[in-house]
Parts: sequence; structure tokens; C-alpha cells
Amino acid sequence: MAPSNTSSSDGGSTPARTPGPDGTSHRLPGKPSGSATHPVDEVLPPVKLFSTGLQHVAAMYAGVVAPPLIVGAGVGLSAADLALLISASLFTAGLATLLQTLGVWKIGARLPFVNGVSFAGVAPMIAIAEEHGPKDALPVIFGAVIVAGALCFLAAPYFCKLIRFFPPVVQGTVITLIGVSLLPVAVNWARGGSPSAPGYGSMRAIGLAAITLAAVVLCNRLLRGFWQQLSLLIGLAFGTLIAFPLGLADFSAVQDAKVFALPSPFHFGAPMFDGSAIVSLCIVMVVSMTESTADMLALGKIVDREADEATLAAGLRADGLATALSPVFNGFAASAFAQNIGLVALTKIRSRFVVAAGGGILILLGLFPVLGSVVSLVPQPVLGGAGIVLFGTVAASGIRTLAEAGMESNSNTILVSVSLGVGIIPIAVPAFYDSFPEAVRTLMHSGISAGCVMAVLLNLLFHHVGAARRTRSDQTSGTTVPTATPS
Repeated sequence: MAPSNTSSSDGGSTPARTPGPDGTSHRLPGKPSGSATHPVDEVLPPVKLFSTGLQHVAAMYAGVVAPPLIVGAGVGLSAADLALLISASLFTAGLATLLQTLGVWKIGARLPFVNGVSFAGVAPMIAIAEEHGPKDALPVIFGAVIVAGALCFLAAPYFCKLIRFFPPVVQGTVITLIGVSLLPVAVNWARGGSPSAPGYGSMRAIGLAAITLAAVVLCNRLLRGFWQQLSLLIGLAFGTLIAFPLGLADFSAVQDAKVFALPSPFHFGAPMFDGSAIVSLCIVMVVSMTESTADMLALGKIVDREADEATLAAGLRADGLATALSPVFNGFAASAFAQNIGLVALTKIRSRFVVAAGGGILILLGLFPVLGSVVSLVPQPVLGGAGIVLFGTVAASGIRTLAEAGMESNSNTILVSVSLGVGIIPIAVPAFYDSFPEAVRTLMHSGISAGCVMAVLLNLLFHHVGAARRTRSDQTSGTTVPTATPS
């Protein structure tokens, strides 16, 4: 989308701008100076704000509750403590999302950017639990998470300077990988979510996913305006209603849920600080920072407000602060949720206040577990059908970015092809890196981080090293990455 310019007093053109997280101004594509605010800063009417915010919660709910479910089961928590851990994850995800979208000082990207529990830390946390036993597992995990969050916060203004190594060809590759790497998750949801789930892989489950997918597509084709923007929520509701007579909806969570539960600080004990656990989760945090950076760049493209250094630094600070504070309320590391980027691209609703409303809903779900249990009624196959649309939309956004990145350059073609290939390895063969050192496994187990690292390295090789920097300076994807006053 080309930026709209307004005429200045000297007869030239001056792009409209708005204050960013560092106090400097940001270009507002498509919004003339003196007009209404940029769509990112638009506050929608209350009903629309709530309903579209609820869509974001529906899209991310399964991803928020999965890590505490897995870690809690690995630690051997009782049903009551497991429910508390899930509520804590919803509550802290809501706080992190509010911090990211609304922002405080130089903290928060102020984009429609959803934060939740990072799945990257699940395997290391399970390993920590096995090493320290049920009694000390969570305190040791929480201590390591606090240190990792502090590292992220302090490193943010330096890490964000890597933006110059993320030209459009790298951004497009990473955005495409975000969508591609999430599609297997949607396919697994479509089959039932877990091999232990009743009817996993059955025609009933897959048929339900197909019905939901068809409902979302038809809503996008037949509806207009506000109702079209609610196509995902309508599809989820329709699929859930169909699931009842098919016996694929589980009401037990609603029956057993408490009405209200106030988070109890350090419910599982005061944090403990173990060296190996800290190193392990700090590595996970660096991986999460890489993915968050890629996600912010992708989201900036989608909402027509490109993420500059100040925005990236502010977003990473929000990740770090939310991560460091989450253990106080029995939560885990917070990071970006890529699936919600697909929802922004699908609905074309770019308001950060919509996502902030979703953050508020998450907090309510954490405080009122009975509400969270109602959201959990949405069966996994229904989420799978909707997820195919969401994650496919992210991949399509990446392909569109690549189309604008100067693919006539042979070096760019090699960069994209190799990076996509490396990124797909852990998606196609999850056990590929099992025999590698733990640090390598942590970095490369995610197709997003693996492909991102390879794309950055190849961009350095082709466009920054030696003669390549001089002879190919005009082939670094055609456009200059925006920069701002250093944070």
C-alpha cells in the first residue's frame, strides 16, 4: 500500500506522522496530515471492540493453555493446581498484551501485537522438571524465567539494531515461514489436537474442520463490512454448534471450573535460581526475541506502519518486562503469537485497541476460570479449520512481500530458497536435530527461528560482506528499512 502524502506549504509533499514509543514521529501510510488517526490508533465502538477482541482470544486460546497443560502434567500437578496454572497463564498473557498494545514510556510496540505463553520453552522446562523433581521444579523454572526476562529487557535496545539485517527479502522469507510453520499445527488441530483425544483423526473430526473452514470462507465471500470482519468468530461459533450433535464438544471443563480465582503471588513457592536452568531459558529467550522481531516486522508490513528500531526495542522491552513479572503470578515467558498476525491480515482491522480489548478479556478469563472454560468449549477440529485460513493468510502476506523484494536478483533467489528449505526441515522432520547439542536444538527446533537465522546469515554473505556490499547494494530488496532515533 503506497503512502499518501499531503501538500506542505512549500508545495512539496509531507507524509502524515504520529508519535511512536520513543517520542519520535512515524509515517502514517494512507493517512493525510490533519486527518483522523492512523488505523492502528483508531478506537472502535464498544460492541465492535469487544467482538473483534474476542476473535483474537479465540485464535490464541489453545496456544496459551497448551504450555501450562504440558508443563503442569510433567511436574505432576493436581487438577486444582493445573487449573490455577492455566488461569495464571491467561491472566499474565492479558497483562503482557495490554503492555504491548497500549505501552508505557518506551515499553510496548503499540501495534496490534498479541503476547502469550511462549511454546519455545516447553521442552527445556520439562527437562528442568525432570532434573529437580516435582517439589522444586516450578520455583526453579520461575527463577530462570525472571532472569531471562531481565536479559531480554536489558538487551532490547541493542538487539533491535539487527533490523538493518532484515531487508524486505529477509522479512518476506520469515513471514512466509511463520505461516508455513503454523499450518501443521492447524492440521493437527483439525484431526483432534492430540492422539489421546476421542475420535482423533476420524472423519467426524476432519469433517468438522472442513465445515468450519467452509463457513469462514463463505462468510468472507458473502458478508460485507463489520460482519465480514467477524467471519472467523462466526465460523468458530457455527463449527462449535455443529460439534454438539457430533459428540465432539466437552462440557466437563465448564462443570468443574471455579467462578472466581484471584492470582496468588508465588503460589508454588519463592523462585529459585539454578545456573543451568537460567542458561537454558536465556537461550530460549534469545530465540523468542528473534521470533518477536520477525513478527513485529511482519505485522508492521500488514498494518502499514513499518516497525523501526524504536518500535522493535519497545516491543522487546515489553516481552522482557512481561516475562520477568509473569512468574510473580505463576506465569511463564511471554512472546508474540504469530497466529494473530494472520487474523489482522484476514479481517483488515488494524486497531491496536482491538487487541488490547482481547488482552482485557484474557485477564477476565484468568480471574474467572468459568469464563475461560466456556471459551475452551470450542473443539480442536473447529480451531483447525479456522487455523488453515489464519496461517495461510500469514504465508500469503510473506509471498506478497517477497514479490516486492527484487526477486530478479539471483542472490535473493538463493537466499529465499535455502532459507525456506532450512526452515522447513524441523517442520517436515521434527526429530532432525535430536542428536545435536542442546543449544542448537533450542535454536533450530522452530522453523521460524531456523529460517530466520539462515536468511540473516545469507543476507550478510550476499549484501554486506566485502565486494558484495558494494556491487549488490542496489539489490538488498529495493527499499530501505526505516530507522529512528536510537533507543
